[in-house]
Amino acid sequence: MIDMLQKKLRDYGAANAVEEENAMKEIIQEIALYALWRADFFDVALFQGGTSLRILHGLPRFSEDLDFLLREPDATFRWSPYLMALIDIFAQFGLKLEAQPKGKMDRAVREAVLKNDSIATQLNLRFAGSNRARTIKIKLEIDTNPPAGSGEATTFLDFPADYEVRHQDLPSNFALKIHALLCRPYLKGRDWFDFSWYVAHHVPLNLSLLAAALQQAGPWQGRLDADYDGGWLVDTLVEKISLIDWTAAAGDVARFLRPTEAKSLSLWSERFFHAKVSQLAKDGIK
Repeated sequence: MIDMLQKKLRDYGAANAVEEENAMKEIIQEIALYALWRADFFDVALFQGGTSLRILHGLPRFSEDLDFLLREPDATFRWSPYLMALIDIFAQFGLKLEAQPKGKMDRAVREAVLKNDSIATQLNLRFAGSNRARTIKIKLEIDTNPPAGSGEATTFLDFPADYEVRHQDLPSNFALKIHALLCRPYLKGRDWFDFSWYVAHHVPLNLSLLAAALQQAGPWQGRLDADYDGGWLVDTLVEKISLIDWTAAAGDVARFLRPTEAKSLSLWSERFFHAKVSQLAKDGIK
């Protein structure tokens, strides 16, 4: 099994220690998705967020966390039974995994943390140096009370073995990404990198899901009215873009990119993202 993981790591062609660590994290993420499928997790949950774009759709940046939402709200959801399955299946690949819930059960978004301190020593790392024994951490998050209106899709994957992932469709994933970049109380450049990717790929927007999400959480909670439409969204995005430190935003995402993608960060500016919003409006917001 370790030979298979070593080959997977070599296939990334990491050029430095940061890329090598990102590749190791992604290997763990993919084994975790396989383990969750084995545990019938996708009967109740959908994969979503930046890592889903990376693994399922080829987003050209690495991503740290595995994000999910329940297909139907369930305040009783617990990570514990799925974490036990993760530990068992990682052991089948010769990897010792620590997995534990994190945070409080009274929160809608429930977290768990996966830790592995052996994979770095088991794989043939080229750039590890003195950090060979470092611990790799992956956070799992699931929204147990998601906004209504998300679309679904399924994708077959083949690493570490054949399996199927149920996930949000791209228009719905786009909607929650816009919700995040409008409502997140701190700057996260990765939100804007993903936004640019969606626009470049002409992904339609699930506007009804975005409206439900904005009504549920964030500064517009309970404040949207009949005037909410694509025009409101364009104006709000333009206003948001004018307030952002684009140098800081680019710095947040740079370590998750290879050099060919990182070069485009030099374009990041108010003018660049205004052009992206104009393209979104041109494509049409349904």
